[in-house]
Amino acid sequence: MELTDWLDGPALIAVSGSAAFDAEFPVGDHETEWHSHRRGQLICVDSGLAHIRTPQGSWLLPPRRAGWIPPGEQHWGSMSGVLSAWSVLIAPSACGGLPDRPRVIGVDELMHALVLRAAAWARAERLTPEQARLTTVLLDEICAAPREPLHLPMPRDRRAQKIAKGLLVNPGDTRTLEDWAAFAGLSPRTARRLFLAETGMSFAEWRQQARLVHSLERLAQGDTVGDVADSLGYATASNFIAMFRRAFGETPARYFARRRG
Repeated sequence: MELTDWLDGPALIAVSGSAAFDAEFPVGDHETEWHSHRRGQLICVDSGLAHIRTPQGSWLLPPRRAGWIPPGEQHWGSMSGVLSAWSVLIAPSACGGLPDRPRVIGVDELMHALVLRAAAWARAERLTPEQARLTTVLLDEICAAPREPLHLPMPRDRRAQKIAKGLLVNPGDTRTLEDWAAFAGLSPRTARRLFLAETGMSFAEWRQQARLVHSLERLAQGDTVGDVADSLGYATASNFIAMFRRAFGETPARYFARRRG
């Protein structure tokens, strides 16, 4: 049985992965079909970028950011430029302190070290007292980890989805809310209400988040800041960098350099 569905084992199982052909947890450039696991899953990449989609929206995982997927949650995933990664699989009975919805959390050095230590006994049916204590600490660290703003929620309304999908195809589209509402057969007031009610964001906030998601994907693939800024409709690269800094607290160059290090 796959570790992701093994409920009789330890409450917490950690595995590390690589791009090697025979790796138990394969990474590299690939895409998975929609699926679910009986265990909850926390996944983190050490390089490149992972992208997770669920019916509730999309999550991006640059290095040192981990994505939490609750037990039974349908999801799709892709990886680009990933040479190594790790995953923590948590039995439903141990998920009480974790969110019941997908989330992106920050990963510090302690959590990273604990995961790599626990991965050494991924197939153990029973843990030693020392191993059990360590996994308890790791679970506490996961529960206390800070939430990261890398989620792009999708509206449920069919007409609002039409707007959202149009912006995802071309995040740099500068049409106004009034233009997009007409495109979807909505009044501007209804479009504004639907975005706020169904995503928790205003239309302007949602569009900016879509642009941030797009920019992270492009930058992780090696595109220049200038090219990304141009594709998003910014007049100058400086304007894009300022927007990025407001969202993440640092420039794109520092953001990726720190996570690669």
